[in-house]
Amino acid sequence: MASHRIAGRKLGRYRDQRVALLRGLVAELIIHERITTTLAKAKETRVMAEKLITHGKKGSLHHRRLAMAQVPNSRVVAKVFDDVAVRYAERAGGYTRVLKLGPRNGDAAEMAIIELV
Repeated sequence: MASHRIAGRKLGRYRDQRVALLRGLVAELIIHERITTTLAKAKETRVMAEKLITHGKKGSLHHRRLAMAQVPNSRVVAKVFDDVAVRYAERAGGYTRVLKLGPRNGDAAEMAIIELV
């Protein structure tokens, strides 16, 4: 089976549920700066979070609107543009870190911590 050029994980959900889940995870990551979730969810959250922070670093009204379209939570977007983007102004990417924790008791799902560097 060819698996080239297939980006993103489905996470066992329909598209609308998957988008809502990832928006929620990114919002919690920005607010708390460190969350625990499954490894697959952490890796997908990293992609969205890094794009959001990049929008924040660019700082224009256009990028603020793009960020609001990605995560429609004004508190999160304000924190990204006012606090997080300033912190990473000199950094050229790699704003998040994923640390593996091992299997979860109960269903043995691989767990991870994702945090802002």
